[in-house]
Amino acid sequence: MENFTPVEALIGGAMIGLGALILLVFYGRIAGISGIARSALFTREGRSWRLAFLAGIVAGPILLGAILTDFSYSTPQLSWQVIVAGLLVGAGTGWGSGCTSGHGICGVSRLSPRSVTATVLFMLSGMLVATLLH
Repeated sequence: MENFTPVEALIGGAMIGLGALILLVFYGRIAGISGIARSALFTREGRSWRLAFLAGIVAGPILLGAILTDFSYSTPQLSWQVIVAGLLVGAGTGWGSGCTSGHGICGVSRLSPRSVTATVLFMLSGMLVATLLH
């Protein structure tokens, strides 16, 4: 509980929700990062907004770190475990027809039974792996 920051979490969650709402209202699209990334790489139609969305995800923490003096983030060291984890996440998003952002944020808010099931399974899997590894 030493990293418990409810105000920051509330603000961040509201910003994520607002971003998902804007994408849905203006583009009629779900803010599922894996689908956006896949479409940005493999389709030409709508590529510009997808690339802008992905650039914002990368640029956001960098800009915030430049503005706030007490903000920090870290990137994992590249190792075989990180590569395997990334490949497993990629396979899982394909198998689960979406990622945590698409199912957990957008799908649950729409009360989609498939998304609720997927999100519960994401959370249980994460808790199990964290428990086993730590």
